[in-house]
Amino acid sequence: MELIRIDDPGDLRLAAYRDIRERDLTGRQGRFIAEGKVVLDVLLSAARFKAESVLVLENRLAGLAAVLAKAPPALPVYVVSAAAIDAIAGFPMHRGILALGARRMPQPAEALLDELPARTLVVVLVGISNHDNIGSIFRNAAAFGADAVFIDRTCCDPLYRKAIRVSVGAALKVPFACFDDTAAFVRELCGRGYDQFALSPGGVADMRTLKPGERVALYLGAEGEGLPRDLLARLTTVRIAIRTDFDSLNVAAASAIALHHFSDRG
Repeated sequence: MELIRIDDPGDLRLAAYRDIRERDLTGRQGRFIAEGKVVLDVLLSAARFKAESVLVLENRLAGLAAVLAKAPPALPVYVVSAAAIDAIAGFPMHRGILALGARRMPQPAEALLDELPARTLVVVLVGISNHDNIGSIFRNAAAFGADAVFIDRTCCDPLYRKAIRVSVGAALKVPFACFDDTAAFVRELCGRGYDQFALSPGGVADMRTLKPGERVALYLGAEGEGLPRDLLARLTTVRIAIRTDFDSLNVAAASAIALHHFSDRG
């Protein structure tokens, strides 16, 4: 790595880090921001995405030695003061660690399916537009060993800064791909021999009674409205047993319970 001290917040080398919250909304032309020590570690360790540079608060540098040792030799590491990093970011940057990553070329869902092992657990997300939920589901997917996450075009971006942070870097580690036509994707998985389960509070089957096979696809929908009715009609609907006097679980919590169950397939 190459340590570069910068004192001027207006230095053009830091342009991609400027006004982070505004740029979160307008996009970064094929790049994303990774925030925090743990996330940076995943970015450099998993190597699914290329790190282009790192921006570090001067008093955090010493504690990053083991993480930055994983960086490519030519990776620029910009070191700045607290006043400078706050001016660059546009708000108090207490974590003091940012990295700029390059997005990969979007991978077709079918191509990712081709890469998966014979014994596979995948998560399919439809209509989830909350970045906290997306990040939490990716974190759960990593924790319970899901092989991939597939998202429809109405879901929010897993590489949005907050989603990456909430996922604790799992969005940079767990392979994912998008699909356009949900009905066609269901047919694709059916043709590949997947047992497909749709999580719903009104599911017909109690999850605890299910003994899935070698290939499992778990579908999760948006908070509140859940999965579309036409999709539920095509799949085996599954419920998590909870008290009858309570409505439902948050989709992120439900994903953790379901992934724990389906990850144990004997």
